[in-house]
Amino acid sequence: MAPYRRKGAVNAAELLSRRSRGIREAGTLSRHNMRVLRGIILQDSREFIKAWSKTSKSTIKYQDGKIYLQNFQNCYSCVYSEPQLLYKLPKRSKLEKFEDALLCQSSLESTLASPSDHKPSLLALTADNWLCRLSAETGEELQRVYLSSKHKFRYLGWDVTQEIFYVKSVQNKESSLARQAGITQNTVMHMAIFHVFPLQILGMLEINKKIFGNGVTDVDLSLGVLVVSYSNKSVKLYSFEHIVQKYLTEKLMLGKQSSLLGGKTVGDTPFGIPVNIQITDCPPVLFEVSCAHNSFQIGGYPWHYIYTPPHKSHEGTHHICSLKESTLAIHGIQNMDCCSLVSDAIFFHPDDSGRIFHVGPATINVLKIKGELNSGLPSKVVKDFSMATLRNNNPSQVTVTSSGRTVKKRFHQLDDDPDLETFHMVEYEDELDLLAVVVTNGEEGEGRAHIRLHDNQSGQLLRTVDLEEPWDETYRHELFFDKDTIVHIEQKNTNFCCHVYKLKAARK
Repeated sequence: MAPYRRKGAVNAAELLSRRSRGIREAGTLSRHNMRVLRGIILQDSREFIKAWSKTSKSTIKYQDGKIYLQNFQNCYSCVYSEPQLLYKLPKRSKLEKFEDALLCQSSLESTLASPSDHKPSLLALTADNWLCRLSAETGEELQRVYLSSKHKFRYLGWDVTQEIFYVKSVQNKESSLARQAGITQNTVMHMAIFHVFPLQILGMLEINKKIFGNGVTDVDLSLGVLVVSYSNKSVKLYSFEHIVQKYLTEKLMLGKQSSLLGGKTVGDTPFGIPVNIQITDCPPVLFEVSCAHNSFQIGGYPWHYIYTPPHKSHEGTHHICSLKESTLAIHGIQNMDCCSLVSDAIFFHPDDSGRIFHVGPATINVLKIKGELNSGLPSKVVKDFSMATLRNNNPSQVTVTSSGRTVKKRFHQLDDDPDLETFHMVEYEDELDLLAVVVTNGEEGEGRAHIRLHDNQSGQLLRTVDLEEPWDETYRHELFFDKDTIVHIEQKNTNFCCHVYKLKAARK
């Protein structure tokens, strides 16, 4: 007989009881566990309590339950009731210091040759051009690849959807002496692209002015597309797949010999990785747009893009357009119409729903794109739900001093004035399907922050978490919400501080 299934919500205790009796509902065990954890987090009998704080002179990073200090030399795990030191690497020289790092983990369904490939790894780029793969659990070096003795590499970036990452060199700048001598520097930068599971080189390419034109300021790789930014505020997209298919001269294998190196080994010092993607003419441009700050985003369904036209009259507006027809959606111009020091932010929701976050100092709008492929009709932007701060929309412009004198203000408050309750950032916890919204309020003379937890589907406010430490809006802040852990990283002048909150039984 089929197991009994109850319709409607099931509380955490009943889920645990039924699981102990071997009763399973549709869906994975992990999904049930997250449903239980979400219910526990939202209980009044539980609260987030500060469990740990750390200060450092160097940047502090958090990713996937791990805190990295001292330029990735020290790693702490957050799976315990308070962070515990996982490993501490030996001190490195200036030449060997890590310039950038990425954390990666293979998908569960992948079958890989080496057992170490299945475990989380830290990909680190050193100052002397080595790409190192370290165990994320022990810090042990598993693999190293030498990139080049000719070009200085400094940046790492993901193209997650393609399971590849890239390493970018610094830009070649023309010196004044070279210009006076009439020497033209056509090479802008180099980019090495790797498959990540397992670590394997796909290719090295050169970004050249003769091919991509003058004024190239930056290059990125995203969604299988090479994104080239220009000084005239335009952005051009090229198919990376097309570039590889047309211009790949030789397939490379790390640790194997290459004819491009005269029979030397790929990834060994001092030879590194040769340029095996040799672009001889400009590839077809898939898409081009002019936008403020060379910034635009692609997402939604059907595909849309968000940008701000590079004209002063459009400052503060965000345009949402169909990628296929480049037509503006109905209600596609979004404008918070706010007066603030920090401009509003707009971005596609990371839950792959195609929705859009529009975050202002007093309002957060979650927008939906309505439209169908090949319908011939323009798409439409509609509001899914909104979140608002609790503030007086008509604050008094008159104050009375202690002596009884009446003083009238000659200016209006900014929308993100420290004295007003203000939105600062939104984090999405995908496993719990919760939104963590950071709100500050400086009415008591000292900036304070709390986190509002909202349901991701409806926007309903479910509970509030207070942060103990003051929140100074003049400093840079990052916040991470990861299941039963909240991490707040702040930069105070030259120091970095990390505060960790863990879910515990409420204090009586």
